[in-house]
Amino acid sequence: MAKDILDEICDDSECIKFILEQTDKSLNLKDDDVQYVLDLIYEYYANNEMMDDSDEVAEIAEDDMLNFVMSAIRKEKIMILTEEQVAAILDGEYKYGVKTGLYE
Repeated sequence: MAKDILDEICDDSECIKFILEQTDKSLNLKDDDVQYVLDLIYEYYANNEMMDDSDEVAEIAEDDMLNFVMSAIRKEKIMILTEEQVAAILDGEYKYGVKTGLYE
């Protein structure tokens, strides 16, 4: 799935809004937190060759994605997010993807 295909299906602003509405308010997530994790998700897809134009269904290893995102967060030190916060964002992104038809 190419980045432009993702852009057509997944409107980041709508996805962010959806995720923030779905997650526990006590996690204190902000728009920038969610956008940062979404960018890392796209990077994960690209690194795992899941952003090509084929119609092939890709299996997403949720633990691998979580580990990738947490590793990037620790390495880049741009934002401080807990594993619980990241897991909530990943879950919300998945639910948004199901809702929009990006995921089955």
